[in-house]
Amino acid sequence: MVQITGALELGLLYALMALGVYITFRILDFPDLTVDGSFTTGGAIAAVLITKDVSPWLATIAAFAGGMLAGACTGLLHTKGKINGLLSGILMMIALYSINTRIMGVPNISLIGVDTVFSGISVLVMMPIVVVLIKLLLDGFLHTDLGLALRATGDNERMIRSLGANTDTTKIIGVSLSNGLVALSGALIVQQSGFADISMGIGMIVIGLASVIIGEAITGARKVFWVTLAVVIGSIVYRLVVALALRVEWLEAYDVKLITAVIVIFALVFPSLQRSVSQKKTARKRSAQLLGAGGQPGAGGER
Repeated sequence: MVQITGALELGLLYALMALGVYITFRILDFPDLTVDGSFTTGGAIAAVLITKDVSPWLATIAAFAGGMLAGACTGLLHTKGKINGLLSGILMMIALYSINTRIMGVPNISLIGVDTVFSGISVLVMMPIVVVLIKLLLDGFLHTDLGLALRATGDNERMIRSLGANTDTTKIIGVSLSNGLVALSGALIVQQSGFADISMGIGMIVIGLASVIIGEAITGARKVFWVTLAVVIGSIVYRLVVALALRVEWLEAYDVKLITAVIVIFALVFPSLQRSVSQKKTARKRSAQLLGAGGQPGAGGER
């Protein structure tokens, strides 16, 4: 029961990061690997400010701003520097490792015994409210003119540019917002776990993708409201699957990354297999119908 509760808590905390990944990978169709660095940036900023007696809420907001700044840098490298999207994310991720080390000053920071946003309140009480609020704000934003331009940029960049929209601006805003949510998730994770570590962001992009893919596979939703809800559900389901997998005797805690990779592979392959089986069934039905229709005249002629 403790493992399930912990999985629910982590699922809600990582849901914000998954929403950020959804913006870049699904809405903008932008392979942003900045996530591994901006997640740590959010945690580092929050941890340093909290240990310096800054309000945990202000520290969390500052972490969000730091993530947005990191995302803006990636967006600028891609749009103004004309660097490939994947490469610009990799470059920023590498740069953030050094930046995060400078922010923290040490490899890890402990927050044990320090007031955080979760002091006096359970994660399971607070996080559903925070996640739902941010999800609804994101839904509202995606239905504004700017949000629609953002979605159109990912769907058909040439078309939206021909209509006079500045796709460079929408990309920068989208990548900034994405990494802001990722950093916010990192800041909350740090406060929940009680420590920040320089390597805490490694593999975050895979976890975010797993949440998005699992959510889409479960719901099959297409409308924004349901898709963002699916991403949140996917984050929780992913954590529950990992928690259950770790209860298997021959799996250890360090196998989490392997489990994550297997889950993502399954989530990617399963829909394709499902479509393939469905297409084969449809083809067989059509063949049977054609054979049946072709056989009737022959039968009548023999009579």
